Amino acid sequence: MPTFLLEVGTEELPADFVASAIKQWQSRLPKALDENFLAPESIEVYGTPRRLAMLIQGLPVQQPDREEEVKGPPASAAFKDGKPTPAAVGFARKQGVEVEALSVRDTDKGAFVFALKKTTGRLATEILTQLIPQWIFGLEGKRFMRWADGDLRFPRPVRWLVALLDGEILPLELVNGSKTIKSDRISSGHRVLHPEPVQISQASDYVQSLHSAYVAVEPNERREKIQQGVKEAAQKLEGKASMYPELLAEVTNLVEWPTAIVGKFDPEFLNLPSEVVTEVMVTHQRYFPVFKTEIATELLPYFITISNGDPAKSDIIAAGNERVIKARLADGQYFYKTDLASPLESYLPKLEKVTFQDELGSVRQKVGRIEKIAAQIADQLRISDTERGDIRRAALLCKADLVTQMVYEFPELQGVMGSKYAALSGESEAVATAIVEHYLPKGAGDSLPQTLTGQLVGLADRLDTLVSIFGLGMLPTGSSDPFALRRAANAVINITWAANLSINLQQLLEQVSADFVTAYAGKNSPVNSLQEFFLQRIRTLLQERNIDYDLVNAVLGENDKEYTERALQDLLDVRNRALFLQEIRNNHQLDAIYETVNRSTRLAAQGDLNTQELEPTNIVSPELFQKASEQAFYEAIIQLVPQTKAAQKQRNYQQLVDALAKIAPTVSSFFDGADSVLVMDSDLEIRRNRLNLLGLLRNHARVLADFGAIVKS
Repeated sequence: MPTFLLEVGTEELPADFVASAIKQWQSRLPKALDENFLAPESIEVYGTPRRLAMLIQGLPVQQPDREEEVKGPPASAAFKDGKPTPAAVGFARKQGVEVEALSVRDTDKGAFVFALKKTTGRLATEILTQLIPQWIFGLEGKRFMRWADGDLRFPRPVRWLVALLDGEILPLELVNGSKTIKSDRISSGHRVLHPEPVQISQASDYVQSLHSAYVAVEPNERREKIQQGVKEAAQKLEGKASMYPELLAEVTNLVEWPTAIVGKFDPEFLNLPSEVVTEVMVTHQRYFPVFKTEIATELLPYFITISNGDPAKSDIIAAGNERVIKARLADGQYFYKTDLASPLESYLPKLEKVTFQDELGSVRQKVGRIEKIAAQIADQLRISDTERGDIRRAALLCKADLVTQMVYEFPELQGVMGSKYAALSGESEAVATAIVEHYLPKGAGDSLPQTLTGQLVGLADRLDTLVSIFGLGMLPTGSSDPFALRRAANAVINITWAANLSINLQQLLEQVSADFVTAYAGKNSPVNSLQEFFLQRIRTLLQERNIDYDLVNAVLGENDKEYTERALQDLLDVRNRALFLQEIRNNHQLDAIYETVNRSTRLAAQGDLNTQELEPTNIVSPELFQKASEQAFYEAIIQLVPQTKAAQKQRNYQQLVDALAKIAPTVSSFFDGADSVLVMDSDLEIRRNRLNLLGLLRNHARVLADFGAIVKS
């Protein structure tokens, strides 16, 4: 079977699009070929800044011939008195068969006419000709452009097209207005090292042909070469280079033939905070910094850049990069000295001129709200006066660096520079650390704040954003979340869980929302919307911790106000209950209580007992008992009460499960033993009494979870 090659040559593509396009083709090509009955042996997808390519090996020459049985009209409509009606004739014509070839078969909906439709397989070349334009211009991404005078859109202009089936050119044309690009076997090599055209004789020769022209089309090869080159260069400098994953991914798709080049800068710039120097290198210049040790704290006055040029001219390339970084670092040095001329607190008035959101006012006003919310959290946690002072101070200064020259030029350093400036302004270590920590986590998988002050200021900042934006009715929809509210809510939950903070989120949402409504007359309280929003986030985060979906439902409830409020009042408890349920499912302790508790829970729903009741006194009437199993059930509930209350108070759910397991045989006898009862007795008083017994058991189990939501293992 033949090998097919498609290469789309372009002007330099954005690095992120190259990576995205490769993933899209890796996902879409197998599906498209399978749908067209052309399953190949393998599909390889390649990409560089100047090309996207696919190599499909073992491609069938044509589709297999196929037979398909097609259901037609009812037999009663297709034939009258044994003769075909127009309905049968039309159906046969549509399917390309003779009327005599139709058959009649019984189905569960009566007798129907069927046709055995035979389809001759189409040639692969014919199908590829139709699919290729869809594959190219069906790619998705940002910043697409038109070129020439046509309507085709792509991140950069398409310059050439290679399409080979083994050694034969597959005729293709991409028409873009007055410009037409025809497929050929001529590709382009490296722009500098091999400017001559590259002729590809066979599709299977593609990778080697481009390699000979100094183009490594396989991204993994370029990535490994970059890693090795950076490592060796750092070793020659007696240092260690940090492989920033995002930088490595970007640089991999910025070059076709990578060469690691060492540059240096004036050691006087090492007096700058290392974060400033690395920010300039990594984010702005795409350089790899060199550190003294693997701890990556103390820099050496060198950098490593990945060149796509001529290795023979490395000295010239290094000198050019040295001039650029010198200018950037000199700017940073000026900003740093200028910012330090005034203490961090002096920048607060300037925050009044920075808008947080049009209706919500300035960042300085936001800071005031953060201070108040942080104090409310401190009240809940009964924080000491000393820690309160640090929290108050950190909340006041947490955004001050936004109006410094350094952060204005390098926004990625917000918080980092605030921390540096705070320490140099004489603030305590706790305050300085909290300023940088309150931004954490910045995304999924990022580190969390480690100090109490940083945790509380971070929570306050996010709660203000959530309440304020929700209060304006600007809820996230679909993929649109301009204020990163999902990330903010996730951070609130993750910080609370990681630090084991005993906060009452429900109370905080009510307090902050009430303050919002007071400050912004005419706005409605966002509490209800925020409750639902946080429940969704808790549900997602629990499932990400590999908690089964039904166990998550069991601790959060579904449209269960009691469980909703309980979850938000104690985030630690809802996490612990979910983890515990998963644990007892895995070790099969759940099996010992599932049948009796779940059955009781489902039947109890037909009664009217309040879910808060635990005491059987005044709830169950022993004089209505007719069987000994009822009395035994009743006595078991009495014995269960103190154990449940102790488990509830101490959050010791193992104690509750052990107690429920102990009475499970008694409950089973009530349902199915020799002395079993009919719960739904015709006597309404007896029925209600028995339902109350079951309701009490359900209520005791609800201290842990809603067993009605749990699916049998």
